[in-house]
Amino acid sequence: MRIAVGSDHAGYALKTLIVEHLAAAGHEVLDLGTDTAEVSVDYPEFGHAVGAAVADGRAERGVCVCGTGIGIGIAANKVPGIRAAVVHDSTTATLARRHNDANVVCLGERTTGPAEAIDAIDAFFTTEFEGGRHQRRIDQISRFDSGATEASLSSDNPERQQPTS
Repeated sequence: MRIAVGSDHAGYALKTLIVEHLAAAGHEVLDLGTDTAEVSVDYPEFGHAVGAAVADGRAERGVCVCGTGIGIGIAANKVPGIRAAVVHDSTTATLARRHNDANVVCLGERTTGPAEAIDAIDAFFTTEFEGGRHQRRIDQISRFDSGATEASLSSDNPERQQPTS
């Protein structure tokens, strides 16, 4: 599988470990930077780059790493078609794939240890999307990419309760 990977300076060491692990597992890795922990850089640039590589087909999936995984994941999610999920372990990584069809996984170097991160990466790349009732929800999320302002979609699910204000 071709995988786009990116990090800011705060995620550089964990990104490097993940790149080595993915390459050793036979994946083709597109490393979009950064290339050092010594120079402060802005995570939005790298999150967006990973999201764009997945969205335009240069990669099948992506990995983002920053201090917490949160900021870089927010940036990746600004790219239409991206479903980036911050995960902390193999359970959250498995569920991100199985239920949310996440195509970018985000990790925090300050919040997830190396062994847990590798377990999460392995879970993310070996778990398939379950589909079924989850597909309806992914379709609703995808409508936001085309400018919809609400998922709406009581017609998609007659038992749906409307949110209250």
